[in-house]
Amino acid sequence: MKHRVALSEALKLVPTAQGKRFAEVYRHQSLQVEIYAPRGIDPQNPHTRDEVYIVISGTGRFFCDGEREAFGPGDFLFAPAGAVHRFEAFTDDLAVWVLFYGPEGGEKPAR
Repeated sequence: MKHRVALSEALKLVPTAQGKRFAEVYRHQSLQVEIYAPRGIDPQNPHTRDEVYIVISGTGRFFCDGEREAFGPGDFLFAPAGAVHRFEAFTDDLAVWVLFYGPEGGEKPAR
């Protein structure tokens, strides 16, 4: 099992030969890590698992659950399972780590 994913190697994976702007770079149990570098528009649909983004490069606005927030390199962004979310008004150099984790439907709030 690998324990390190180099950013330089991950960025070489996008776009894929099929033109996709994301690629899986790591998987362990419920954790799935991708590199994502949309261009122009972000066509995402809600996902079935909780999701974390860590911004590598670029700036813009993150829309999630009806709210918009500015983001930049180093920022942490969270989208709960099922939430409508996308990157908006982002620069051409946008690249993010994407971490999906937990069960389908997302983790349940603590009682």
